[in-house]
Amino acid sequence: MTTPEVDWGALHAEAVRMTERAYCPYSGFPVGVAGLVDDGRVVSGCNVENAGYGVTLCAECGMVSSLHATGGGRLVAVWCVDGRGETLMPCGRCRQLLWENGTAETLLRTPEGDLPMRQVLPQAFGAEDLETRRP
Repeated sequence: MTTPEVDWGALHAEAVRMTERAYCPYSGFPVGVAGLVDDGRVVSGCNVENAGYGVTLCAECGMVSSLHATGGGRLVAVWCVDGRGETLMPCGRCRQLLWENGTAETLLRTPEGDLPMRQVLPQAFGAEDLETRRP
């Protein structure tokens, strides 16, 4: 399969659109994300808060759920934004989600530019570690 070309403008527009769907009554901080899948689809998500703060769903969680609900595949490129459309860096848990649902070469738009996941999450622990390290 040929890797699709990344249309960063389309990813940004979809991520911004997702901020408008965020449910963030506690923080008032909407987050949206969009990702290009290796088959050309675009998947997206928004943050969903609740009164138990610690079980809030990050936007990337919703995007990864959408990835699997619509046929799976691997993320090729991802862009996460705040309510003003400015680039956000995903939290640690979400970086792990991106690693496991993309590849080491999946591109992430960061405040410092486009970086492959191998730079965003160096020395990552992934599924292959589980396969090779089971007793």
